[in-house]
Amino acid sequence: MRNGRDEAFSAFMAARYGSLVRTATLLTGGGRTRAEDLAQEALLRTYRAWNRIGRLEAAEAYTRTTMVRLLVKDRRRQWSAEIPAEHVPETLRPGHEDQVTTAVAVRELLRTVPPAQRAVLVLRFYHQLTEREIADVLGCSPGTVKSRAARALSTLRDQGFLSASVLDRERGSADD
Repeated sequence: MRNGRDEAFSAFMAARYGSLVRTATLLTGGGRTRAEDLAQEALLRTYRAWNRIGRLEAAEAYTRTTMVRLLVKDRRRQWSAEIPAEHVPETLRPGHEDQVTTAVAVRELLRTVPPAQRAVLVLRFYHQLTEREIADVLGCSPGTVKSRAARALSTLRDQGFLSASVLDRERGSADD
């Protein structure tokens, strides 16, 4: 028999699983299997902490933070049991080719920056978190978030992926 905790967690997972896997895909730089593994491990840890979390919004933030920390921990170990495929084909729906092309291009761009900088970009632009919120998620100072974002955006600009006007706009909004 299922209790209220299990039902609440199941509802959370059903509602947010797709979004969490998309975030994990961006964080890992692609590879659906690897992203699903990351999301599932984070969800397992969220389930274990469910009684301490309290609110649904807090559960999503907790899971997202857990994904970032698991990824950083894995990168520090420099260990991987699987060799990720270069490209996992998307499932196409009629009329959505442009979205798929854009999604693949974004993943390719994110692969060009180191994981810590990638995490900042994903949290800043995909989740639209403030520098303070990103710092809380990553366990670092807002200054570190700013410098990682600046380095990542500079790398993308140097590779011809961003114009100087995009960087100027981001610098102007960095005071969040």
